Amino acid sequence: MEDIKGYNALVTGGTSGMGWVFCQQLAALGCNVLMVSIQQEQLATLPQRLAEQYDVLSWGLYIDLSKESAADEVWAFCREQRLQIDILVNNAGMYFFHEIDEATQGKALAMLRLHTFAPTRLTMLFGEAMKARHRGYIINMSSMTANLPAPGITVYAATKAYLESYSKSMYFEMAPYGVGVTTVLPAAVATPLYQMKPGMMKLGVTVGLIRTPQWLVKRALRGMLRRRRVVKPGVVNYILPLLIKLLPNGLEQKIWNNLNVKK
Repeated sequence: MEDIKGYNALVTGGTSGMGWVFCQQLAALGCNVLMVSIQQEQLATLPQRLAEQYDVLSWGLYIDLSKESAADEVWAFCREQRLQIDILVNNAGMYFFHEIDEATQGKALAMLRLHTFAPTRLTMLFGEAMKARHRGYIINMSSMTANLPAPGITVYAATKAYLESYSKSMYFEMAPYGVGVTTVLPAAVATPLYQMKPGMMKLGVTVGLIRTPQWLVKRALRGMLRRRRVVKPGVVNYILPLLIKLLPNGLEQKIWNNLNVKK
């Protein structure tokens, strides 16, 4: 596997959850890290903390990636700072479990831009620069739910399915230029994204249904360095989609009716 010490990595959603773990593990491999996030308070401290702990360079960029102009603004920042990005990790995400109605349409549209437009545009911009250098890696974080279209996560699952399809195709387009594109499809991960109760989260990790971010990121980076097209870690990733597909439509409708909290 390639030695990436001294490479510059850009991690979206880099101040919490899997994003922060990506920053830590990349820094541990000797990479300098640009963390892009909407969490302004964390950006004030985490880049310095990362730099001091791992003896690398680290920067923070505050930006809302659900804005249509956000990816171009990130690209402009890197150009202004003369910062060449060798590793792009499209990790930023959001989640909610609710039917699409007047109260959630705004969230759904923001999710659509964050999960599809932003990573697509960032891959285009930074991918072209990587192609010109014949060097680079891109990780796009999809989800097991890409293969689990279900009520309550309607837009979430659909955007992750788009990202999986887009990334798998980009793998072949970028490979002749020496650029790796790896799609990661995690099952449930112990991060604040899913807003689970601590007790349920701990139980899920204990029985192996939920994985830690450290476990997942280690496998994602290993797959990236091996230029794997897809990383689909965990047995749940193979069993659960099959079981869900076997559910009769009527039973799935009944389960949703019981889960739906809308009055």
